[in-house]
Amino acid sequence: MLQTSTTFKCFTLKDIQTATRNAIPDKQEDDFCCVKGWINRHTLAPTKKDSGLEISVKKLNRVNHQKRSVWLRKINNMGQLSHPNLVKLIGYCLEDQYPILAYEFLVNGSLDNHLFNRSSNMKPLSWTVRMKIALDIAKGLAFLHSNEVEVIHGDIKTSNILIDSNYNAKLSDFGLEKIRDKFGEVNSSLTLYIAMSQPYRYIAPEYYITVRQTKRSDIYSFGVVLLEILSGKCADAKNWPRCELGDKPERFHINQYMIFQLMDSYLEGQYSLHEAGVVAIIAIRCLSRDPKYRPKMDEVVSLLEQNIGF
Repeated sequence: MLQTSTTFKCFTLKDIQTATRNAIPDKQEDDFCCVKGWINRHTLAPTKKDSGLEISVKKLNRVNHQKRSVWLRKINNMGQLSHPNLVKLIGYCLEDQYPILAYEFLVNGSLDNHLFNRSSNMKPLSWTVRMKIALDIAKGLAFLHSNEVEVIHGDIKTSNILIDSNYNAKLSDFGLEKIRDKFGEVNSSLTLYIAMSQPYRYIAPEYYITVRQTKRSDIYSFGVVLLEILSGKCADAKNWPRCELGDKPERFHINQYMIFQLMDSYLEGQYSLHEAGVVAIIAIRCLSRDPKYRPKMDEVVSLLEQNIGF
């Protein structure tokens, strides 16, 4: 059943400035700028630093100012949706020159930091935690793709997967695009904008022909994320075998044996061959060159739940 968010606030600019201690950035190289703020858990009014509810505040940068319509669509879509594996949108502000969104703050940050930017005080994720994260991502994406919601995420990548204190994973920056507009057509200009913001390695091969994002292209991106979870490496890193990473869009032409070669050495002894084999097959199917051979996300959820010991 479709769940809708019941806590959704239109903040004033003064509210945002008070909550973040005037720390709202002007711009940065990425699409979105992000700072931390604090609000009252019940009234959502700004409160003292390190008290109340922590929020993550994002602001559209100057480069993409012309895409204000994208943000208005984002606010509308995200404000209506609620799911355990989606980052909760708490509110928004349109008083500034650039639109601002306020999300729940997740203390363990993004998945890419855990996989690719390991510091001395950050342990590699265990097999069990990685599989839990993979299942959480699949559940969030299956919800977005469901008939009741019909949303294309369009930007599945490890930096858009956030992790809470209990290592529950949640998708962020979703809701940019409904599958169809009110006339039944896909918004191709919005699709182009979404894809341009996505790193090359996550973009499905067919996009270069159709210039459109679909549920199936989301599934391809999930397959790339799954490979990165298994390997602990960025999928465009130089130490990936050349046979799996080339200059053409169809760069992931892999088999089960290749995936076993890529497995993160830290995971050795933590998984059974059956479990690793199931996950490898899921990744291979998600990365099928022909979109029609990619599994639906509810099928991926079922396979993980039935075979990984949850």
